[in-house]
Amino acid sequence: MPDFGDHMGILITNLGSPTSTNLSDIKKYLTAFLMDERVIDIPKVFRSFLVKVLIVPKRAPKTAQSYKKIWRPEGSPLIIYSKKLKEKIQQKTDIPVALCMRYGEPSTEKAFEELLARDPDIQQVTVLPLYPQYTMSSFDTAVESLKKIHRERNYKFKLKFLNPFYNHPDYIASLAATIKPFIEKGYDKLLFSYHGIPVRHLGKDEKRIASGKADFNLPPINYQQQAIETSRLTAEALHIPKEKYETSFQSRLSAAGKTWLTPYTVKRLSELPGEGVKKLLVVCPAFINDCLETIEEIGMEGKETFENAGGESLTLIPCINDQDQFAETVIKWASEGQLAL
Repeated sequence: MPDFGDHMGILITNLGSPTSTNLSDIKKYLTAFLMDERVIDIPKVFRSFLVKVLIVPKRAPKTAQSYKKIWRPEGSPLIIYSKKLKEKIQQKTDIPVALCMRYGEPSTEKAFEELLARDPDIQQVTVLPLYPQYTMSSFDTAVESLKKIHRERNYKFKLKFLNPFYNHPDYIASLAATIKPFIEKGYDKLLFSYHGIPVRHLGKDEKRIASGKADFNLPPINYQQQAIETSRLTAEALHIPKEKYETSFQSRLSAAGKTWLTPYTVKRLSELPGEGVKKLLVVCPAFINDCLETIEEIGMEGKETFENAGGESLTLIPCINDQDQFAETVIKWASEGQLAL
């Protein structure tokens, strides 16, 4: 077991989920998420009109139906898998471990209080945002929210943020381990599908990287380049030739910006059968834990799109979730206190 010294804690943080599939809860969650200035980066007055008048009223009913397709008796898959990861990490260390969500429950305040209940004299909380690739709409907003609450509540312990880990050998090894059993069964192509962002975010991220003001080491390349690098390193680890894999981007929200990262996953799913791909594997490395965007968007809607276009089978490879190897990696990273990029 790694030696952390006295009075340390580990906090993992993820995106979040609605508390139920009720339309009111869906609207509450979507509003909190889309009103984040780092997600839809336009002036607040315009963002408020766009989100509250145009997007949420129209999007919420469809989102509610999507969540109902994947909802489990225990709740949202993202929350379930995130909690399982937290529990798995805790099983492997005596250091207090907590989980919070950027939007929704469990909240940051509850996570901080949970750590203090375990150790009232805690001196440092090491935070791992569960976003391998850096962008302002995921990693950055999680960090800034945690810092704000930490400052407002005047907590005495220090926060230490671990770096984005898109190219870290330990992460690549965990990702490759989840993919390997599916590769061994045979396939025509492996598609790495990442969450999309507006192209204009790349420039803003690059300015943030260049500023040198972050509380962690930022990648020297933008989100799109990070995604491509994650795909390349994972393919190399699995000895997958270049012609047998590709990278695409999913979950485009056109109302938040007309130009998003391409190629679009949904477009490639409709095109690949015509290019001779009949057995397709899809993995979503932007997500550590399975969620609506993996289970429903790829595993259900994406599968239907691919098979309707002439494909024989689309297999969604599960996310890392509560993999033992990754849980041990989190403890290792926290004990080292930094991640080399």
